[in-house]
Amino acid sequence: MADKIVVRAVSKSYPTDRGALAVLRGIDFTVGNGEFVAMVGPSGCGKTTLLHLIAGFDRPDTGNISVDGAPQGRPSPKGILISQKGSVFPWLTVRRNLMFGLNGHSNKVELSDHYAGLVGLSGFERSYPHELSGGMLKRLELARALVVKPDILYMDEPLGALDALTNLQMRLELRRILEIEKHTCLLITHDVEEAIHLADRILVLSPRPASIQATFDVPFPHPRHLGHPALVELKAAILREFGLVS
Repeated sequence: MADKIVVRAVSKSYPTDRGALAVLRGIDFTVGNGEFVAMVGPSGCGKTTLLHLIAGFDRPDTGNISVDGAPQGRPSPKGILISQKGSVFPWLTVRRNLMFGLNGHSNKVELSDHYAGLVGLSGFERSYPHELSGGMLKRLELARALVVKPDILYMDEPLGALDALTNLQMRLELRRILEIEKHTCLLITHDVEEAIHLADRILVLSPRPASIQATFDVPFPHPRHLGHPALVELKAAILREFGLVS
């Protein structure tokens, strides 16, 4: 598998009134083309900082990041960030939210309606965000990212605000879509089960300043049943990295 993203010896600090605050130290990993990598770690360890560096919204103090062999210095249309905060325009309908990034396309309506259908929003094309449930809003967020056909999905706790059942439904929906639409995915999550459910590989970050404490492959086909003994043991192994399981 060819490398899509290469992160080499990346460190990052921020100035504070008490001096420099080291957030990342010596981060080093790769993401293969079409691979789904999840990053888990304690709150405040620097996961979002790392994702923003990889997506090109900031630059490391030391080390380098490349995407498709080119240095990553600024945000690129190749990658789309999906965050917990969301980016849906409340004054636009579902269809117009999806059409927003399609300037220059001659078939904007057809394309937007196709992606509405892909995420299960057929029949809601004329609805406004305030008329949608939380889960439907997340479907719209996902469709907005997919409609511009990015190579990479950068996902920062995209399902964190959902209740447990809706979260599970959205995980299944995301995996279904990824079987149709091939993307490289980099996910930040606090939820170890979510990472196991979705990812091909899981990186465990240490407390700040974060480094990669452990890496776990998840070599199981989809759909995954989280009660399977091998997945239960994998979860326990990851939790042991946090000192939560003896």
